[in-house]
Amino acid sequence: MRNPATSLCRLSQSVTAKANSGSLGWSVLFLLTVGLIAGWAAIAQAESPETAPPQLKDTLTQIDAAANRRDVQGVMQFYGANFKNSDGLTRASMEQALSKLWQRYPQLTYRTELKDWKSEGNGIVAETVTNITGVGNSDGTNMKLESTLRSRQRFENQKIVQQEILAERSQVTSGANPPSVQVNLPEQVRPGQQFNFDVIVKEPVGDNILLGTALEETTKPEQYIKPSNFELELLSAGGIFKVGQAPSKEENRWISAVLIRGDGMTLVTQRLQVADRASASATPSK
Repeated sequence: MRNPATSLCRLSQSVTAKANSGSLGWSVLFLLTVGLIAGWAAIAQAESPETAPPQLKDTLTQIDAAANRRDVQGVMQFYGANFKNSDGLTRASMEQALSKLWQRYPQLTYRTELKDWKSEGNGIVAETVTNITGVGNSDGTNMKLESTLRSRQRFENQKIVQQEILAERSQVTSGANPPSVQVNLPEQVRPGQQFNFDVIVKEPVGDNILLGTALEETTKPEQYIKPSNFELELLSAGGIFKVGQAPSKEENRWISAVLIRGDGMTLVTQRLQVADRASASATPSK
């Protein structure tokens, strides 16, 4: 979601094979969505997208266009010099992470939908959903990426100055027949609360050998740049079934799982919010 969880893995015939996790370095993906810090989450009476100022719509369109042509500077011109992200990213670290992402995935397509907006002081607060799809290559293996990101952002003078990621789900697949999975994970839990994380393979496992593991990571800037490592295990059931416990303080997590069999691999990552405040709509799952 290596970001929590989640990084690209190499297909391996060994039960003890190690894989690098890039936090669906991935969540770097969400860097192109826009967000606001948690304190703004309670803003009421949001307006519909149809009534949004033309400047806001134009800015979102230009960000998507720059991302689709992988123009890092074209994207970054819409971020303020003192940009703050709810995961601790700065403008400089976001630019670095975005460049690394596009090196690995040079053919991504971005499509952003404005969900609502509201004038707030000298700025505009807007909530968006961004869908990202495309292909990349890792050590000669073709990878397909699909990601959905919901975020809230504050614009001042047509630049994003603050950002909060509200929900995200990313999936990477490779091989001729990657496992189709159903992910069960709450979008939000309270500090210290237990939660279930189930990643169920939809197809019958039969006599196939299924390898996999789960990973939980803090959503922090280092995880966007530095991959994590994890070991695969031989799975005795048709998926991964884990019980986790949220940290004692409000601190978001990336929860990931990788499943590998002879004809394909699936890697999924979702964001888990750890907070006392009320949750918004559910994270998309497949």
